[in-house]
Amino acid sequence: MSATTPEQPPSAEALHAAFDNATAFTVGIEEELLVLDPDTLEPVPRAPELIDGLGKDGRFKLELPAAQIEIVTAPAATAADAAAALMAARRDLAEHAGGRVRLAGAGVSPLGAGSGELVTLPRYARTIRDYTPIISRQLVYALQVHVAVPGSERALAVYNHVRSYLPWLAALAANGVFYEGRDAGLASVRPMLADLLPRQGVPPSLESWEQYAEALSWGARTGTVAEPGTWWWELRPHPAYGTLEFRVPDTQSTVAEAAALAALIQALVVWLGRRHDAGEPLPVAPRWRIEENRWSACRYGVEGDLVDPHTGARATTRRWLEQLLEALVPIAAELGADGALEHAATMLGANGAIRQRQAASRGGARGVAVALVERFLEPWPG
Repeated sequence: MSATTPEQPPSAEALHAAFDNATAFTVGIEEELLVLDPDTLEPVPRAPELIDGLGKDGRFKLELPAAQIEIVTAPAATAADAAAALMAARRDLAEHAGGRVRLAGAGVSPLGAGSGELVTLPRYARTIRDYTPIISRQLVYALQVHVAVPGSERALAVYNHVRSYLPWLAALAANGVFYEGRDAGLASVRPMLADLLPRQGVPPSLESWEQYAEALSWGARTGTVAEPGTWWWELRPHPAYGTLEFRVPDTQSTVAEAAALAALIQALVVWLGRRHDAGEPLPVAPRWRIEENRWSACRYGVEGDLVDPHTGARATTRRWLEQLLEALVPIAAELGADGALEHAATMLGANGAIRQRQAASRGGARGVAVALVERFLEPWPG
């Protein structure tokens, strides 16, 4: 969850320019982290205190939940570079916390209440006003990956087609099984909580940048989408950065897992961009078909089935992801991210959701929280 200060919606010309001037396929990471009580391991609203002690370090930001702190990495040429910056930021944040709180990465907290205190900064005033009391239940934590796509027509084509892959990414990144002290019966409960608010899930397709500009303008005029930052879909073109912002993954427990997803997403965008450049049509799937796959990813993670929204072919989620990773290996090697992509392959056997249930078999919901805390600074082989 994020919001921005009020701003004028961008024009179609500004959107074209943002992508036409984008640096080729750089990648950046935004990571929303759990701030936990050191004894109970439940969310604790001490993120403002942590931020105050960090001075003007731009890597760390407040988000709407007071038990959440966000790490932001600068744009990097490779996912490996972005992950190295993420690892350094996690270490610095943990050192600054000094045991006063514990830090962890997951889609939701395994322990504690499902609602909590909010950060009452001016930029959140409208969001809190419009969505109380539901907004207090948005204790959800996402990994957001930005990939810059040079060329506005290329970016639009990739955006429309890559929507079909959002459930693939969500399944691999599922890391939100335990919620309010029990197994929610889902690989990730985060999408269901997010759906309590508008503009969630699979985004609409866009016929043109003019259509996107008009949508944002209409939202500003009517007060329904007061600013571009409240276009909260699981994928959105970022008007200022010239990036496609993938908002579908849960926060990952380790930097290695975050790096794997960033590498996968960067390579996927490059792959689709090249196919567009070669004149290959990138078909646009109906949203409802993608949403059918979204439910399977939410319910089963990598242990379910998915259907190709274009052809109707059905296969296991693992098989679809195996095929995708195989197709992306040469591009990942070019990008210097083949090691991170290899780690994505290992997540097919044990991603965050599977590891949470393994930890719970030994220690219940608290055992899950303990495992998340213990893995927060797990060494990253990159």
